[in-house]
Amino acid sequence: MPTSYHRYVPSVCRKVVAVVTMRSRRLEYSESTRHALVDSAVDLFTKRGYAATSLDEVAKRARVTKGALYHHFSGKQALFEAAFDAVESTVMTELAEIVVGPGDPWDRAMNGIQQYIKICLDPSYQRIVIHEAPVVMGWERWREAEDHFSFGLVRASIQALVDAGELAELPVEVTARLLFGALTAGAMVIARADDPKKAGAEVSTTIIRMLERLRGGRDTDGAETSTKRGRRH
Repeated sequence: MPTSYHRYVPSVCRKVVAVVTMRSRRLEYSESTRHALVDSAVDLFTKRGYAATSLDEVAKRARVTKGALYHHFSGKQALFEAAFDAVESTVMTELAEIVVGPGDPWDRAMNGIQQYIKICLDPSYQRIVIHEAPVVMGWERWREAEDHFSFGLVRASIQALVDAGELAELPVEVTARLLFGALTAGAMVIARADDPKKAGAEVSTTIIRMLERLRGGRDTDGAETSTKRGRRH
């Protein structure tokens, strides 16, 4: 009995390992195929726009069959939304490293705004997130997606500023919503401008000055205001 058992176990183990390895390879191939399709979609949607991009072109560029594309995506809009998610995820990861990283909360917030303005000049972000998404996804769905990706970072930044006394006695939710709206509007101004770089500089300067006006007890040079100094005497 022990002998037959020991002969049986290695055989079963080899089969289990083979099945697990096969499934692992299939999953890895499936994920790589999906990534290739999304990368291809981001590139083509950026260069040609949603309407001028065909699924055949996306599949061909990704070097997969159209059947493989439909295995991962129900259609063109689903593929676009995956491209949108990919662009937004990359942007949010980049911004999160600045906004919720180490250092002075005010400096982090200012650096985050300036970096976001730079991102608004990126062709993929401009074309897919700002120009195409509100039309392809619909305004409400686009706003919900932007809320999902962006608002959390804006709120975290405002909360950090309030906690540090930089934005004194301001409601976090309301302030975050207003800043979020200003950043969204600024992104649209940049995307529609004849000179995006100039528009970006103007948007950045305007939003930063707005926040400086709200800064708790400080003027734009970081010194305490005469009003606050007067309260201490």
